[in-house]
Amino acid sequence: MTEQRIGIIDIGSNSIRLVIYERTSGGAQRVIDGSKRAARLSERLNDDGALPSETIDELVDMINHFRLICAHHRTGHIRAVATAAIRNASNRSEVLHRIEAKTGLPIELLSGEEEAGYGFLGMINSMAVRDGFLIDIGGGSTEVSLFKDRTLVHSVSFPFGCVSMTKRFAKGGMLGDQQLRELEQYVADAVEGEAAWLKRTPGLPLIGVGGTARALGKVHQAHSRYPFESTNNYPITGPSADELFELLRKEPLDKRSKFPGLSKDRVDIIVPGVAILRAIFRLIGSSHYIVCGAGLRDGLFFATRFPERPRLDDVLTYSVNNLAALHPEAPMQHTSHVNRIVLSLMDVLQGQLPIPEQARQLIDVASILHRIGASIDYYDYRKHTFYLMTNSHINGLSHVELLMCAAIASYKGKNRVKQIAAAYKPMLGEAEIAVICKLGTLLQLAIALDRSETQAIGKLGIEISGGKLHLRAIRAEGMLAVERKEADALAADFKKQWGLTPILHTPDYR
Repeated sequence: MTEQRIGIIDIGSNSIRLVIYERTSGGAQRVIDGSKRAARLSERLNDDGALPSETIDELVDMINHFRLICAHHRTGHIRAVATAAIRNASNRSEVLHRIEAKTGLPIELLSGEEEAGYGFLGMINSMAVRDGFLIDIGGGSTEVSLFKDRTLVHSVSFPFGCVSMTKRFAKGGMLGDQQLRELEQYVADAVEGEAAWLKRTPGLPLIGVGGTARALGKVHQAHSRYPFESTNNYPITGPSADELFELLRKEPLDKRSKFPGLSKDRVDIIVPGVAILRAIFRLIGSSHYIVCGAGLRDGLFFATRFPERPRLDDVLTYSVNNLAALHPEAPMQHTSHVNRIVLSLMDVLQGQLPIPEQARQLIDVASILHRIGASIDYYDYRKHTFYLMTNSHINGLSHVELLMCAAIASYKGKNRVKQIAAAYKPMLGEAEIAVICKLGTLLQLAIALDRSETQAIGKLGIEISGGKLHLRAIRAEGMLAVERKEADALAADFKKQWGLTPILHTPDYR
């Protein structure tokens, strides 16, 4: 088991973080532990640009603490990296030497380009996006990258971040009008001087990774009373971000600390951080923001675990298969067979009836994961499936698509779908409810056709005629009595949704 666990230590400018990843016996990847310590290293540099000796001692203590956590989990490999605060310190050689000597861990000092590359890898492996800009606003640096066709094209690292900009322009966390103009001019000068290419591709989304972007996403969700908690793949319009920025900027720190969704350790640095974000957004002419829940540490994990091919070709397929592998109690042969049946049904029905373009993808995901709730309790497993799907990392779907997949996988009837929709207003409206009911009923029919969980139907012929959906078991073992009875029981509900009566035709074994 020791070789199957990787610890990533990220010595950032604002915080020091540990994440421990595990590869399970079933081949799935998951996080099993994590820890965070505030550091604010960028604001602790002295007048000579050096980190004081007592700060280095504190760093050593934190990293040794993280090493003990890794040892507790029998972590086979620990990878520790340092970013802007140590990169920009005038005594960085001394800092690295002392940390390595007193912890026994080699510390990789990442360049700005390397930091941008790992951040891009973490993002591109968690979102199904092809083209855009990526921004990571740390405590002491800001990395901005352009990617096209899921490939990194350009990247630049600016030597300023939310902590250093707070120290320079917003002492005490308050950013007045004049200071805001000066900060924005400072960012504009940096872009003009180091990365004029940023202005040449307008109209693309600006995807934010790291603490500033996630903090903005959480505050925006709380402020707008967004009913879904995940910040990964969360879109924000430019005007909406501007409005929230002004609300935060005008609040004194004692009131800002009570702002919904804002963590206490970001009260003073959130406004300068978002000011950098807005300045870059305007300079590059972005279409909108997207918050990404992954980032540097995730990129380091993929690069360490899969050094030959760290970038995923299909984000959604990887995350769905990973989630399925985390719940081996679900009978894999049965769910795979149900998946094949339901996709065969979709191929026939999609050409006959109006179904949204993404319907095949939704039911593909739902059919693979519909039994994962049994890992909690078989009884009422649908309820547990819904919870697990909406609280797990299923990357490559929008929030609405994820909710629809979970509702399809856990389908028990239209009333239950309406209850779910009521809890997630306004994300799920009448159009989404109609699709969920259609696809949920279709999935229940596919499950019924393998109710014995023996994969008895080897090949299924499907045709529509005379208001009936004829299902012919061309290759079958046995009389399929269980499957026939289950399909008959579903017939009335299926007809309500599809206008067709399903009939299972079985071979004559007289």
